Amino acid sequence: MNRKETVTLTTNYLTSPSGERICLKPGERADDLQLCGLYCIQDPDRFCFGMDAVLLSGFTQIKEGETCLDLGTGTGILPLLLSAKTKGRHFTGLEIQEESAEMAARSVRLNGLEDRIDIVCGDIREADTLFERSSFDVITGNPPYMTDLHGLKNPAEAKAIARHEVLCSLDEFVNAAARLVRPGGRFYMVHRPFRIPEIFETLKAHKLEPKRMRLVHPYVDREPSMVLIESVRGGKPRMKVEAPLIIYNEEGSYSEEIRRDYGF
Repeated sequence: MNRKETVTLTTNYLTSPSGERICLKPGERADDLQLCGLYCIQDPDRFCFGMDAVLLSGFTQIKEGETCLDLGTGTGILPLLLSAKTKGRHFTGLEIQEESAEMAARSVRLNGLEDRIDIVCGDIREADTLFERSSFDVITGNPPYMTDLHGLKNPAEAKAIARHEVLCSLDEFVNAAARLVRPGGRFYMVHRPFRIPEIFETLKAHKLEPKRMRLVHPYVDREPSMVLIESVRGGKPRMKVEAPLIIYNEEGSYSEEIRRDYGF
């Protein structure tokens, strides 16, 4: 049976492959990820995943049998996508906001992935008290792009936490990754290009050596809007800068690479 056919949508609940009824709370929706029949429960009034998370899932390399921790998992989108795109053995999402963590856990159950994905509610700054140090092969993360002083904060607390360094700074985020990834393990992140110097300085301060970087441009003639970075704990200095990733063609349609490799 096609995986999609095992999920039944109704007005206020969904049915998982095991027959469990997964309730949708007021304002929530279940979005079809167009990948292996996966769905992700989201609440637009809190925070919905964007292109950055999808691109990070394509940039991240996870080998067969490896374990992965996603810091600040939000809706759980990265563990969901990586469970379908890679042969990783197990994925864990860490999220500080109880409502978001509970929603992500329902998405895991909805997709019947309880044996491959765990969602843990906790603070990134205390992550090494929740997990054993050096215990993950791969760490992923989509840190808040803006410092607490940058720009206008969203009045909705959940969105402000996701976009601004309200509860966790870049240094604290990277420090958690460095403590939890094994020696030789990889840390993958997506961020804004204007903070590249600070990102590299912070990574190297925590013994995470930048190894790959790819700039993401909305159009071929526009400045990059995102940067994807892979670093290795204890790696030797030498970094590969990959060809730019262009999201849109001149007329506004998705580029061939975005359609082919990312499913848009």
